[in-house]
Amino acid sequence: MLKKALVTGSAVGIGKAIALDLASKGFDLAIHYRRSMEPAKQACAEAIAMGVKAVPIAADVTDPQAAESLVNQAADQLGGLSVVVNNVGNYVEIPTLELGIEDWQEMINSNLNATFYVTRAAIPHLESAGWGRIVNIGFASAQNLVARKYITPYVIAKTGVMIYTKSIAKDLITKNITANVVSPGVAENSIDLEEFLGNLPTGRPATLKEMTDAVWFFINPDSGYVTGQIIEVAGGWNL
Repeated sequence: MLKKALVTGSAVGIGKAIALDLASKGFDLAIHYRRSMEPAKQACAEAIAMGVKAVPIAADVTDPQAAESLVNQAADQLGGLSVVVNNVGNYVEIPTLELGIEDWQEMINSNLNATFYVTRAAIPHLESAGWGRIVNIGFASAQNLVARKYITPYVIAKTGVMIYTKSIAKDLITKNITANVVSPGVAENSIDLEEFLGNLPTGRPATLKEMTDAVWFFINPDSGYVTGQIIEVAGGWNL
């Protein structure tokens, strides 16, 4: 079984945690970054210390050509590709009626379009590998279709990610490729963490390990019958 993975936005934060968890399970890695070159090199060093190959690759995945180049470089440098985790996605808080065109485009481009560009380019490589896993990062309760006054385009993009994931899951299951979504709520590295704590039934945010465990559930070779699904790692937030 080919164990080669690309995790977008994996120089820091949840993306890095996911990448290093895969490294601990024997996956060679492409560590993607846009500007964080030194953190990306550090993440690679940590993965290499676990006995796997890791390469840093820079790309602006909101550009379709750059996203395709990222995927092809990852496959070339790793010797194939079997796992893609789409973790990139910017987040801003702006009242809906104050949104500018650039704000809107940034949220849709970084969260939804980037996921489409990377996945579209990756599917032929996963088919060549003979098996594949696509895990897209969503947002807890985005599928509930409720208003989010300060993060409207972000939630719209994440809801789109869920629908897109379900669509490709149905098309790819006969090719031994699954596609699923992990939707975090408030995590230990979230922005403005303190303001959310009072609204969490658990009284605490998700740990990065809880996030990586959910991602691994979908990537695990034994999870090949599970596709088009969403796991919320949110501790009951917004139920």
